Amino acid sequence: MEPPRDFVVPDSPAARRRVRRATVRVLVLDHEGRILLFQDSDPGAGASWWITPGGGIDPGETEHETVLRELAEETGLQLTTGDVIGPLARRHVRHGYSDQVVEQDDAFYAVRVPAFEIDTAGHTEEEQVTILASRWWTLAEVAASDDEIWPVLLLDLVALLENPDAWPVALDPVEESSVPV
Repeated sequence: MEPPRDFVVPDSPAARRRVRRATVRVLVLDHEGRILLFQDSDPGAGASWWITPGGGIDPGETEHETVLRELAEETGLQLTTGDVIGPLARRHVRHGYSDQVVEQDDAFYAVRVPAFEIDTAGHTEEEQVTILASRWWTLAEVAASDDEIWPVLLLDLVALLENPDAWPVALDPVEESSVPV
């Protein structure tokens, strides 16, 4: 288990703790075509952005199992493997935060569900600190927003749902950071 985060930038940002992990990210779309996003933050940098639900793959867990666990923990949504679409795409991303740098390999999945009330009772201690809000967004709102949204290619990923023969798409490596690496 990793030590708790303190969100304090070390004297030398190059000395930030390094974390490597594999994750799933989930496009949660309702029957009206809206997408669920969480407003995440880095308290040490005073920055926030919007993200899809998802998180790290636990040892011995499959990607599909991680999708189901993360959705249950982060949203309260209970689904089965048959509800999961994908993987749509894969990428390597580097996230620089105030206190750490996370190198992660993301697998993107999707689910289509009726709109529901988000239940955050299963959020981890860290998520209780960093997740500020949740919201259902129309794709037009995402396209028009000046807010930072990770992944930057979110609308391209949603468009991939119409082209299953292309899955999984290998996306270029990117950096999405509140404190650049």
